[in-house]
Amino acid sequence: MVTGLAGQDAKTPVSQPVGRAASSRKFRPELQGLRALAVLLVVVYHVWLDRVSGGVDVFIMISGFLLTGQLTRAVSKGRVDFTAHWGRTIKRLFPAALTVLVAVMAVSLIVLPEPRWFQTIREVVAAALYFENWQLAADSVDYFAQNNGKSPVQHFWSLSIQGQLFIAWPLLIVLVGVLAKRFGGGLRTWVAATLGVIGTASLTYSIYLTTVNQPLAYFHSFTRIWEFVLGGLLALFVDSIALPRVVRVVLGWLGIAALVSCGLVLQVGTVFPGYVALWPTLAAAMVLLAGATDSRAGADRFLSSRPLRYLGDISYSLYLWHWPVLIFYLSYRDMPRVGIKGGALIIGVSFLLAVLTHRFVEEPARKSPYGEKGGWGAYKFGIVLLVPVLALAGTWQFVTAKRAEFAFAVDDPDHPGAAARYPGFRYQGAEAVEAVPPPVAIPDDWGSSDGMDCDPDPGYGGSICTSRATGAPAKRVVAIGDSHMQQFLPAMRPIAEKRNWELTFFLKGACPFSTDVYIPEPQDCTAWNEQAHDKILDMKPDAVFTQATRDARVGLTEETPTGYVSEWQALAEARIPVVAVRDTPRHGFDPPACAQTHGPDAPECASPRLEMFSPTPPWATVAGIPANVRFVDFTDYLCTPTTCPPIIGNVWVYRDFNHPTATYMRSLSPIVEDQVLAALKW
Repeated sequence: MVTGLAGQDAKTPVSQPVGRAASSRKFRPELQGLRALAVLLVVVYHVWLDRVSGGVDVFIMISGFLLTGQLTRAVSKGRVDFTAHWGRTIKRLFPAALTVLVAVMAVSLIVLPEPRWFQTIREVVAAALYFENWQLAADSVDYFAQNNGKSPVQHFWSLSIQGQLFIAWPLLIVLVGVLAKRFGGGLRTWVAATLGVIGTASLTYSIYLTTVNQPLAYFHSFTRIWEFVLGGLLALFVDSIALPRVVRVVLGWLGIAALVSCGLVLQVGTVFPGYVALWPTLAAAMVLLAGATDSRAGADRFLSSRPLRYLGDISYSLYLWHWPVLIFYLSYRDMPRVGIKGGALIIGVSFLLAVLTHRFVEEPARKSPYGEKGGWGAYKFGIVLLVPVLALAGTWQFVTAKRAEFAFAVDDPDHPGAAARYPGFRYQGAEAVEAVPPPVAIPDDWGSSDGMDCDPDPGYGGSICTSRATGAPAKRVVAIGDSHMQQFLPAMRPIAEKRNWELTFFLKGACPFSTDVYIPEPQDCTAWNEQAHDKILDMKPDAVFTQATRDARVGLTEETPTGYVSEWQALAEARIPVVAVRDTPRHGFDPPACAQTHGPDAPECASPRLEMFSPTPPWATVAGIPANVRFVDFTDYLCTPTTCPPIIGNVWVYRDFNHPTATYMRSLSPIVEDQVLAALKW
């Protein structure tokens, strides 16, 4: 069994033509060199350039090339043993991958800050079961998961896609073989036609989804199938294409030049896959079309060199190790990127680990007798390897969940939270109290709509959730905006329960209530706000709670956009009062992660207040603000007079770089109540 990353037996024929006499040249040493070049690009671009190279697309394409050719030849001979086939895949992929996952869990406990543990556990399990790409795809459309740090197993997304295809492809090719036999026609013709249809559909969908939701498209399996198909089609016809030697020499070097330059010319991480991914995949196809030129000037001479062939042999292990080594280095050194020396150290350590893994894990597993005589030996071998990994992850999850348990009440003297910022406050709690929530619970400590009546499908990716009053509501209050409004849910719900309000939240991530939208793709946001605007006018609530400013960062970038004012003016015409709240800080770093690394009192973990918030609020200089608007400002409770620290009153203030924790906002609830009632004169 051969794969784009996992290496192959040098005696395995990979270019024998399908449906015709075998070529005299069955082994393609330049393919190992191409694999080596791809993994080298991936590693160098990740480590030193903090960019994506396009090398992963080459791996997927090579996998399609190897697997399609192998399966089509097997079907043409009438023998495909699914049990043995998938068993060999398990033996080739599981040992090294699961070894790395065990090492990642061990090192994560030591190196990663606790707020990143749950994310790492989820992704380790997803990687072990080959659905990491779907985990990352789900996170890419989860507004709050988008702030997750890069996990040490994030790179398993491409292995997951290949693993899914390794299961599906034999079934597909065998099915096509059955159809070819049933209805007549050459097997290669049937396979090519089938792959053509699948590849066209996949590329079309890839182009579409990349346009409308590039982060989701990047990890989606179906947007990458066409790369696998391209390799498969090349395997079917590569030996039928006769090109002059000089053309093949030029073609080989052009392919290498295009592959090396791809990541430099394109922002691969933000524009792939779509049609742009044709660049690296066609570059690899050119190298494979060039093949053996038997010329001293040919690219195949370079790619077939012993160093590159060896690097190709260990490419799977090198790919597995380089990313966690990089992430652990960055986390341990608390650095956003590495320099020349640090990068050389990372690559050196990764190479050493890859050599050891290839020598003592991959090769012994590949040569082991499990599954060689058919049966289920390889599957038992895989289970023996997989179960301990899942058991370790489950144990870590259980222990971490226990550490995440905590209790909090607004009147807790040990954890006053925002109340510690009251003028004249005196702390009455115990000494040496641990802050809440526990660090491991911080990422999930977010305002929840659980228990509210939510519209299952309000459209445009938004949500409408209502907290019902008992009987006739005393007041009907609407809150509308993006996540910086949702963060007030834990503060507003206790007020609504206490005062018997009907509280309705209109929420859409990255979409504040405005007639002007400030995000790259505003269509859904504009449509959502128009719909929400009409519904609010129909509801005629007693008040609307919304955002007064945006983008409070270091550099005094905070503003009150004219689009906000336009919405307020429309509500003024409907005689609906507005309470506009000043934005919360947007730090240039992750406060809880910083505090975990350097300590909560470290100066680098607290942003300077006067560099984020001007004493004169932005709305004071904006024209056209209607008389129905009342402003509230909680900055004094999120910051001291000089800084905006990570912990106030023994409560963690932030869950990420720009959202407060639900616990802290719950502690802010009495203050919100006082200011909102005063503003509305209720």
